[in-house]
Amino acid sequence: MTSLSKHASQPNNVRLCQGCELPVDIVDLPNRRNAHCPRCGTELYRGGSPSLSGNLAIAVTCILLFIPSHFFNFISIRLFGVMIPATLPSGMITLFQEGFVLLSILILFCSSLAPLIVCSSVVTAHWSLHKRWFKGLGVSLWLIQHLKHWVMLDVFLVSIAISCFKLQDYSDIFVGPGLIGLVLLQIFTVLLISRISVRRYWESWQSETSYDFKHKDVHCHECHLSQPEGDKCRRCNHALYHRKPNSIQKTWAYLIAATIAIFPANLIPISILLTNGKRLEDTIFSGVAGLVKNGMYGIAVIIFVASIVVPVAKILGLTYILLCIKFKRSVFRRQRMMVYFAVKWIGKWSVMDLFVISIMMTLVDRGQILDFTPGYGAVAFGVVVVLTMLAAESIDPRLIWDQAPKQSEKESINE
Repeated sequence: MTSLSKHASQPNNVRLCQGCELPVDIVDLPNRRNAHCPRCGTELYRGGSPSLSGNLAIAVTCILLFIPSHFFNFISIRLFGVMIPATLPSGMITLFQEGFVLLSILILFCSSLAPLIVCSSVVTAHWSLHKRWFKGLGVSLWLIQHLKHWVMLDVFLVSIAISCFKLQDYSDIFVGPGLIGLVLLQIFTVLLISRISVRRYWESWQSETSYDFKHKDVHCHECHLSQPEGDKCRRCNHALYHRKPNSIQKTWAYLIAATIAIFPANLIPISILLTNGKRLEDTIFSGVAGLVKNGMYGIAVIIFVASIVVPVAKILGLTYILLCIKFKRSVFRRQRMMVYFAVKWIGKWSVMDLFVISIMMTLVDRGQILDFTPGYGAVAFGVVVVLTMLAAESIDPRLIWDQAPKQSEKESINE
């Protein structure tokens, strides 16, 4: 348990860091300045008091942009004299029809459902604040907090560019109005996610300063209220815990499963191209080698990093953190936090290869002359992507700082 004896006379001016549970003094910051924990580097809160109405306006704009971005052609190609259009849902539908149901659901969730749910939840959160609807606010903010990492419109846009490079030898490429909608949707979605602060919404519901706590022992990870020990949060009614229940066990389970799945993901063909009656099967490695052979060095590097380096780095990074926790390593904790932040940030970019497959399936379908279909390696690769992201979400970074000196580290934290 974290001690606050040094701040006993003014506990309401102290907040526990959600990354390491270090007691940190709350200070007023100007707008566009953020407060970070001096020990672990976790962002604690943002300065200024920007209007929440701006979030509402951006969220409504995003919802309106879903219409052109999803139902207008984002790209068309002329293949053998035939114009073939592609919309965002068409790739998912094609995957579903070909029997790759789980892949189609994953792509649907990351490219459409997650951003739509996040934007809709912002609108619902504002409505709940206006109507003082506690349940609606709690559910909306929970969805925002847990789904924003699964919003992958930026990855999809990069996948479109890669698909265009791959198709330039086979066809003429034309940009459609849907691509403009996708770019605008991505810009506003990034702006929305960068502005959203779940803590600010809960502060609008009930300010932290309205609680008269004698001491603060635990930090709520849902509404970010530091408070005395208890079973339920005083503000959001979420279960309180010093460490995520079964965090280590869940993370190991996801990592072991991902490590097993990464072998078929790299050894079994991830894509199959039929050209002039010939069947060309590509694993991730052979696909990268083919791009290098054709002189597409930039695309080869992007695919290699996103599909090979990133999944392996996530597994190794999380394994390193777990082993250090197991053996109670007392040095380089700050560096392990940097590894943790990096693993969480890079996780979504592995989905790029799956997006490319869905786009290629939509555009390249000319029967025996030219046809593109995913291999079963794509399914295994999708499993690796999901499991590594779940592993990163399951680990509790506060475990890195267990056994660390508490109050004495408040001013000098770099090990």
